[in-house]
Amino acid sequence: MRLFRLIRIVTGVTGLALAVSSCAGPADRSPAPAPRDIRLASDGPSIDAKVPPNATFESLLKRHEVPADVTSSVLKAMGGVFNPRQLRANQDYRITRTLDGLFREFRYQIAADRLLRVFAKPAADAGALSAEVITIPKEYKLDALAGEIGRGQSLIGVLEAAGENVQLALELAAIFGGEVDFNSDLQPGDRFEILFERATRYGEFAGYGELKSALLMNDGRRLTAVRTVDGDGRPAWYDENGRSLKRQFLKSPLPFDPRITSRFSSRRLHPVYGTYRAHLGVDYGAPYGTAVLSVADGVVDFAGNSGEAGRMVRIRHAGGIQTAYLHLSSFGPGIHPGVRVSQSQLIGRVGATGTATGPHLDYRILKNDRYVDPIAELKRMPKGEPLTPVQLPAFLTHKDEVMTQMKEILANAPARRPDTDPARR
Repeated sequence: MRLFRLIRIVTGVTGLALAVSSCAGPADRSPAPAPRDIRLASDGPSIDAKVPPNATFESLLKRHEVPADVTSSVLKAMGGVFNPRQLRANQDYRITRTLDGLFREFRYQIAADRLLRVFAKPAADAGALSAEVITIPKEYKLDALAGEIGRGQSLIGVLEAAGENVQLALELAAIFGGEVDFNSDLQPGDRFEILFERATRYGEFAGYGELKSALLMNDGRRLTAVRTVDGDGRPAWYDENGRSLKRQFLKSPLPFDPRITSRFSSRRLHPVYGTYRAHLGVDYGAPYGTAVLSVADGVVDFAGNSGEAGRMVRIRHAGGIQTAYLHLSSFGPGIHPGVRVSQSQLIGRVGATGTATGPHLDYRILKNDRYVDPIAELKRMPKGEPLTPVQLPAFLTHKDEVMTQMKEILANAPARRPDTDPARR
């Protein structure tokens, strides 16, 4: 079991064990029963299992014939660090005994990164149990991956076929979100390379750390991204020449992988009314409930029901630009007129409210109160700010280092095979 592939945590003298007795003396004058003294003993057999449905800690220990007085001591000890009522079914646990069968230690995995441990105190505090909740650290290893978009494939599909988690695709899309609309711009034959930290616990996948650099070949363009920090010490991404990849506007209000079902047009056959009329936005087909993000910083101008548009959010941005998000199923937390929002903030979720044949997002841009083609307008947005001449030399040195690391890891990496482990998906 993955929980217990860990180096034994030694507390006090190695080999200490708590021996307890459930035998009491005469009932009239005898003192209350107490655990026997701590004595040296080696680890005995351990029981590894998962918590069954409707179990309590008391029933769990009783199931493994832990004496009632020891169970009481275990519950009393853990009560100071963990609420016993938070026991959850299907979580891993371990009970360890000494070679002569006495209780030694109890472990319960609260979550992927937290472990409850109840154990004997050092010999100076003989007979007592102690409890602690341990934060299980992740280990990080630098890794790199290269891939190519095939016909009918998305970036998510390519990365999943290589055994990676969808989070890696989402982070890559966020990095290049001002340069590439991953919902429509990727072409068969586009390639990517990524340098990133792979996180593990006990040798098993546990997510990702920092992405260090990325290279994307998109429709003949070579896009480079290098992670560094800006003047305020915050993480930021820059291209190979030291120009920020952060744009005033994202190229898409959806995080990833929907499709364009209808483009901006002055004359489109309406799917409901069957008449030709202008379509003043871009329709993205996406599953019901998909997150809708603000494409730029701004102030919410409208959030409510708007006839054929259904639930709609309209945001006012700098430079006389407004964006509108139609047919939402719900609004994001705290979204109401007058509230300030930041780029990539959740403002709602895809739905089919108003006049719609199915779940989709109708996304619109108004420039000086006139509707414009969102795709064409975003291509005209200015590039990001460059690093200062003082900052640039250090950045270029750092860029060369991480790009060299990526090439070396990729050159020595074995071929990737599809991974069927659902924990990584």
